[in-house]
Amino acid sequence: MERHEQKTATAATWGTQVRTRTMATHRYKQISVLTMNTFAFTVCFAVWVMFSIIGIPIKGALGLNETQFGILAATPILSGSLIRLPLGMWTDKYGGRIVFFILMLCTIVPIYLVSAATAYWHFLLLGLFIGLAGGAFSVGISYTARWFTKARQGFAMGIFGAGNAGAAVTKFLAPSLVVAYGWQMVPKVYAVAMLVTAILFWAFTFTEHSHKVSSTVTIKDQLAALRDPKVWRYCQYYAIVFGGYVGLSLWMTKYYINEYGFDIRTAALVAAIFVLPSGVIRALGGWLSDRFGAHTVTCWVMWVSGGCLLLLSIPHFDVVVTTVNGPVARHVGLNVWVFTSLLFVVGIAWGFGKASVFKHISDEYPHNIGVISGIVGLIGGLGGFVLPIMFGALVDLTGVRSTAFMLLYGSTCVSLFWMYLALKKENVHCKLKTADILE
Repeated sequence: MERHEQKTATAATWGTQVRTRTMATHRYKQISVLTMNTFAFTVCFAVWVMFSIIGIPIKGALGLNETQFGILAATPILSGSLIRLPLGMWTDKYGGRIVFFILMLCTIVPIYLVSAATAYWHFLLLGLFIGLAGGAFSVGISYTARWFTKARQGFAMGIFGAGNAGAAVTKFLAPSLVVAYGWQMVPKVYAVAMLVTAILFWAFTFTEHSHKVSSTVTIKDQLAALRDPKVWRYCQYYAIVFGGYVGLSLWMTKYYINEYGFDIRTAALVAAIFVLPSGVIRALGGWLSDRFGAHTVTCWVMWVSGGCLLLLSIPHFDVVVTTVNGPVARHVGLNVWVFTSLLFVVGIAWGFGKASVFKHISDEYPHNIGVISGIVGLIGGLGGFVLPIMFGALVDLTGVRSTAFMLLYGSTCVSLFWMYLALKKENVHCKLKTADILE
């Protein structure tokens, strides 16, 4: 009897140890995958917005106008956006590890070749291939989310999304390389960084076959989400909070140079006041979305950023006031520190919004998050592609640089109106359901 009890106790202890080791191993995999996903996405994002810095000396060398510069800076954003949907679908089917690894390898040679480019069309063509790095988001967000429970997905995806801070890495690193060694050094350094990142990613990430969708799920099944109006609403939100973030990340260095007379290094550092916090704060936005709900956070994001964008839209102008002592001239406009403070608030709000939109997605589409994130990421990325071109075209057309913020303010108002209509529709639907129950 005692021997039997000893065996039972030993078996129970052994079972407990096995479960503990299994849990520890899973926890290690979670942390390792999240860490490497975030690091790889940071490097990919830094590469993705590379032309926001090296495009400035290239613009001078090639004699480009504002619209042509906008196209140059936005070309990688186009391909990085368009590839997001197929990458999200492939992630669901084949797993994030292999898709992310191959994606990084595909960008290394094009990045390096930028250093040898001489004609405008060279940069545009290579920019399309470099832009594939921007597709890393739809791979990494799905790969990350599937390793965590629903209650912690918002925070985990927020940490991963903080890789947006790669734009700030470019703001800090690239100008120093340009000044010290010439713009050609930037793509060379980035190509080596991408190669090292791909090797480390493969070494410290894992594959979980249960995270893949069934092989019987067809492309048609995956694309059925395009008929869901909620998906398009989230696309509109993300086109503002992410598309606007990317657009301004590409635009603000040159904006500070032209509007406030800064040199390239100072302009990039001041622009980083917007870029860096907006990327890093995304993790907090994910936690807030877990705590208070994605809709509440998104609503506040739109109202706060809309108010700031309205003030940022005010152009510099002079007025003449007739007084008892004669006409008095007054200059009206935001000084650089008020302007930067408002831009900082917009960046923080958008950082929260980038997290809350994907919390919406993980809550409502847990089984095909790769596809939905691909669709939403595609539209958000296209916003980042279209906006710099529109910024440049508006400046060429009007001569007023603050038209960029006027455009963003108008887009935010559209989001707020759409949000109001959706909330009203949901309330009516809820009342109808309650009436049915009472009957």
